[in-house]
Amino acid sequence: MKVVAFNVPKIKKEAFRLQEDRGRFFYDQLHQHPEIQIMLIQQGGGTLIAGDYVGRFGPGDIFVIGSRLPHVFRSDQKYYQSAHPGQSRAVSIYFNESYWGRAFWELDELAGLRKFADRSARALVVKGKAKDEIASQIGHLHRLQGMEKLIAFFTLLKQLIELKTARPLALAPLRKGYNPEDGKRMNAILAFTFAQCHRRLYIKEVADVAHLSVEAFCRYFKMHTQKTYTAFLNEVRVSHACQLLISGDLTVADVGYQSGFNNISNFNRVFKRITGKTPSRYLK
Repeated sequence: MKVVAFNVPKIKKEAFRLQEDRGRFFYDQLHQHPEIQIMLIQQGGGTLIAGDYVGRFGPGDIFVIGSRLPHVFRSDQKYYQSAHPGQSRAVSIYFNESYWGRAFWELDELAGLRKFADRSARALVVKGKAKDEIASQIGHLHRLQGMEKLIAFFTLLKQLIELKTARPLALAPLRKGYNPEDGKRMNAILAFTFAQCHRRLYIKEVADVAHLSVEAFCRYFKMHTQKTYTAFLNEVRVSHACQLLISGDLTVADVGYQSGFNNISNFNRVFKRITGKTPSRYLK
């Protein structure tokens, strides 16, 4: 596997690409594409990895993923079970300067959009009262044609550009993305981590997956993610714990143990540091 240079299918002269994804789970390979992506989650839940960010996604969430930013919307494990009734569904809008031509992209009137594109290099999540209206606009786009569709699209962009509550997710942009060899290695690390995060993990196990010594792996992971592997593993575990808490079938202690934490005190401490809330407060 590698970080896929994802190709967004488009008609030669369209101003943007509108795509609906529907299935039991979302595309689960770390990937990147030159287009900016605006994504509305309609059904499904899981863990978003975007650059150095790791966190939850769920129905109603709106994200903006910047050009060539490695990312994956990894559905919760339950969606991979054939007996699970849940579905994953999202609407995405893809665009960049190549859709309109460099001359149009450089117009003075689009200065705000270019700044917005730069901000999206860290990935953005849409918050606040305007979120429902923006979600409605995204969902309505596919019903429009011609000039009405184009006007609605630029109206949506204008609202996103002016929105004060679009919060950056990643601490730092990854401008260059990953080369194929790094992508192959990172996807192997991610797949192993998601599959094994429920138990005690040793760094040597992950280093072996990456075909590196422990010392080389720790340097490599920190260089490519701006964080230690232990910090990343805890973020994945907390994301898994959030999903278990929402299900409401387990005690807080059971959630901690099933998420890979070896004691409840450590679980509470790490959970609060990452989410800003204790597990009990998160439930409320």
